[in-house]
Amino acid sequence: MKGLVKAFDDLPWIVKIILALPVIDGFAWGIYRVAKGIDKDDGVLILAGIIWIFLGIFILWLIDLVTIILHGKVTVLA
Repeated sequence: MKGLVKAFDDLPWIVKIILALPVIDGFAWGIYRVAKGIDKDDGVLILAGIIWIFLGIFILWLIDLVTIILHGKVTVLA
């Protein structure tokens, strides 16, 4: 899981933005949160990732998009 998290963290900024677009965000950044939660042994982060997978395609993608633009990475519940 550590390799997956590092791979996502090392992506170029533009690729992170593309992954934060509707529909793609739920799967990409939801899986990122689950993997990071497993890596850190953090149940809240795993739960957030699972929720993100299902709700990220509707509205949560906007949160990821804004945080990537402002901070260069996903910061909310990650």
